[in-house]
Formats: sequence, structure tokens, C-alpha cells
Amino acid sequence: MKTFVYIDHFKGQVQPASWEALGLAKSFGSATAVLFGTGLDPLVKAAFEFGADEALIADDPALTDYRAEPFASTLSALASSGTPDLILLPTTTRTREMAAMAAVDLNTGVLVDLTGLSLEGNQLIATRPIYEGKLNEKIVCSGKPVIATLRGRAFPRPAQDESRSGTATKVEAKTESPTTVEGYEVAEAAVSVSDAGVVVSGGRGASNNPSLTPPAGMDEKDAEIWRAQEGFKLIGELASVLGGAVGASRAAVDAGYIPYAHQVGQTGKVVAPDLYIACGISGAIQHIVGIRSAKLVVAINKDAEAPIFKVSRYGVVGDLFVCVPALTAAFKKKLGK
Repeated sequence: MKTFVYIDHFKGQVQPASWEALGLAKSFGSATAVLFGTGLDPLVKAAFEFGADEALIADDPALTDYRAEPFASTLSALASSGTPDLILLPTTTRTREMAAMAAVDLNTGVLVDLTGLSLEGNQLIATRPIYEGKLNEKIVCSGKPVIATLRGRAFPRPAQDESRSGTATKVEAKTESPTTVEGYEVAEAAVSVSDAGVVVSGGRGASNNPSLTPPAGMDEKDAEIWRAQEGFKLIGELASVLGGAVGASRAAVDAGYIPYAHQVGQTGKVVAPDLYIACGISGAIQHIVGIRSAKLVVAINKDAEAPIFKVSRYGVVGDLFVCVPALTAAFKKKLGK
């Protein structure tokens, strides 16, 4: 089976699920990495090291910043001439849009946010979560090529072999587009919650520390945010000791405690860490949807009836302002930090 794998990247940083997609592609046959942008040589080298047999490179100034139209058109043109059986992309906001537009051009369908993909005879069988993650469904795509986006950390990441190389081919970029990029702001966590093996998240409970006295002159709302930010400092310290990322519930983000880049849940980032620690998060269904793929969930909440405990392997009924510093100290000692 011939598979194209789109390597999604931003500012030279590759979305790790791109490498997972390469590993999956190799399990089916040959893997061709597809890269768009400028200054791509280091990424092409990495693609070969992670298993690509060849690389198609559209290196053009018009592709420096992502725009759906030229990216989708370039991918469609490559697929039309290269006739792959399968096109894999990591699931991101960019690739969802790009895959859908390319599917229209190619008169095929898109299988989105897959957690499983297998080849049975000549048929690709995909698995994806439905009903807010309560069930998994098996689906197929009758069109060709099959286009699929893969959920991050749902597939094994191949080992990197620095001795590997392959054939790199420059291809034409389709640059015509009705849109231009006037500018943008980047608001990302130091460690992305989407890629982290450990995520420590906070909710509205991060503001509930009555022992903290805010600076004089603050109104009630500013004092609440100040308390929450102090609470998230504790959460951040625990995440740092564990080499993980800081997450947050939608309620915490909406209240202004922490930027949206940290939001975990149905309207934020869907995560699949090895360990997820929820601190002061009640467990609304939108948040639960975002953490269903976590391998181990630990919850800390003062409310013994909080819904978060229903999806947790371990639960601590207690004050996060007591429990989180105690965990941080214990892990520092255990890990020798």
C-alpha cells in the first residue's frame, strides 16, 4: 500500500503525531512524507529518520504561513499525480480544514480523529470515538484515496534512526489563494498538553484558597484571578517536576485564570497522556470527553461527589492547596530533583 504522510509543523516544530502517522504508514507498506513551507531540510532529514522512504517537498515562500487554500490545493495536486492509496495527517485544527478541502478536490471522504486503523484484506477499517467518547465505531471510506487524520498519542511512535535516509523530490506549490496572512499571535504552553506524557490540570478550585490575601486595592474579580494564578503556580510546579504540561478546565479558562492554549476538553485539546492529574476540577462532561484516552487519571477535589471521581483510577478527597505541594515534594524526593 502506498501512503502519503503529511508532516504538520509550525515554526520548525513538528506535530509529534506526524511521526506516529509515519510509523502507521510503514506498517502498511511504503511511506512518503509530504512537507510544505520554507527551510524544510531539517524536517526532511527527521522524516527519513522516523521511517519515510521518500519525501515530497513544496518549498515556497507562499507556504511560509499556513493558509487552507494553497496547502489543500498542493496536497490535492500531489495526490492526483502520485495516486496514493492512503493519506495520513495528524489531527490538528489546520489538518482538519486542509483534509476536508483536499477531499472535495479529490472527490473522496475523510476519516477524522482516528484511534485505530487496520488493513483487512484490501479494506481499511478505521476506529474512532463517538458520543463524547462513550463508544467506539468502526468505519470505512469508499472513496480513493482514503484520507484520515490520527489522534495524537493513539498510535506508537517509531524509533528514530539517524542513519536512515531517502529520496527527496522538490514539487510545485499551488500558491493561488484569495486569502493572505496579515499577522498572528502565538499563545502556546511551554509543553503542549496535546503531546505531553503527563498533564496536571487545574479548575475553578484553583482560586479557592482563603488563606491567600490579595494585594490591597484589588476588586473582587481581580482578587479571584490573582488567587487562581497562585494556585496554578502550585500546579505548574508539580507538572514541572514530572516533566509534564499544565492543563485547565474550560471554567478556569473562561474565568481568565489561564490562557486558552491550556484548555483540555471538548472545546479545547483532547489529550491522551500516560498520567492525568485533575486538581480542583469537578468533571463536567465536556472535560471528561477530553481525557477519556488518558491511561491513568488521578483526581484531587474537596467534593467527594464530584463527577471527576467516576473516571479516575485514584481519587483524593482533599484540598489541592495541601495535596499538590505534598505531591510535588514527594516526587522531588523520589526523582532526586
